[in-house]
Amino acid sequence: MFLLSADGCGAPVKALLNLEDLDAELSRPTEGALDVLRTIPGDVMVLGAGGKMGPTLCRMLRRGLDDLGQKDRRVFAVSRFASGLSISDFKRQEIDAIACDLLNREAVERLPDAPNVIYMAGQKFGTSDAPERTWAMNTIMPGIVAERYADSRIVAFSTGCVYPLVPVDGPGANEESPLTPPGEYANSCVGRERVFQFYAKEHGTPLLLLRLCYAIDLRYGVLSDIATKVARGEPVDVSMGYVHIIWQRDANTRAIQCLARAGSPPVALNVTGLARVSVRELAERFGAALGRKAVIAGRERSTAWLWDAQRSYDWFGEPETNLDEMIEATARWVSLGGPNLGKPTHFEVTDGSF
Repeated sequence: MFLLSADGCGAPVKALLNLEDLDAELSRPTEGALDVLRTIPGDVMVLGAGGKMGPTLCRMLRRGLDDLGQKDRRVFAVSRFASGLSISDFKRQEIDAIACDLLNREAVERLPDAPNVIYMAGQKFGTSDAPERTWAMNTIMPGIVAERYADSRIVAFSTGCVYPLVPVDGPGANEESPLTPPGEYANSCVGRERVFQFYAKEHGTPLLLLRLCYAIDLRYGVLSDIATKVARGEPVDVSMGYVHIIWQRDANTRAIQCLARAGSPPVALNVTGLARVSVRELAERFGAALGRKAVIAGRERSTAWLWDAQRSYDWFGEPETNLDEMIEATARWVSLGGPNLGKPTHFEVTDGSF
């Protein structure tokens, strides 16, 4: 995979062949991120930092502040740390890691103050088996956080699944589209947004709802899901015929940039790529790259989760990493047996049941 160089001139850098290089690339600050960190003062609190994207986001914040010579500004990584990375993993990066259950109001009250908050916590998978926990995680927890950090600016991660499926021959859902999605998970995410909006309006909290779909890392994501199936000779379901994707480094950058765009009243932003990508064509491209014939299952439906991310492009410009680079990197990673997080996106689900 060849990415744009740090100076933006497009010169190739070394291919990503190991976890160290991958994490370093995903957390490399962009000029856009540095520009925002220059303009917004104070520490940054990342809540729900132990997920798939949180570690590299925290590291990008830390690296960015260090690059600006602002080592006195702190980055807090808050998570239950129930699995995956440990507190020591963050501390090695000079990130202040704090174990906290965000459903515990007293524990949240004890967290440090921070003028800048990025909220990444939530639950998706397991909704079908324990919907009550999903609703608690996605609606009660935001209320506790919104009250605790009423005096901060907040960027709250959401999902494009808050929209309904839309016709594949239409423009895609934009930020003004109605939030009438299928399934309990997606509706609980609408609940998350509504709770944040309620408290933000009550307290005048600057808030941005970041509707992300789908962030790509070589260890997980839509491209990883499809490439892995093709490599194993497993069928690729094309019922959800089209997707949008964005490289995780670009998604991290946009999250940081959104801190400067949080508003009162609250604003929303779709964060993904503009290109509408055919799942069938992705499978065929991975087949060619991996020397395997792609096995296709199902037929494309007339609707899909599709999003119009033009506003994010107007605000922040184009992402630095393009689709061809992501496909090439993913194919190479899978062909070399690179690590996989074992957390499929289930992008092919068409009824909202997770």
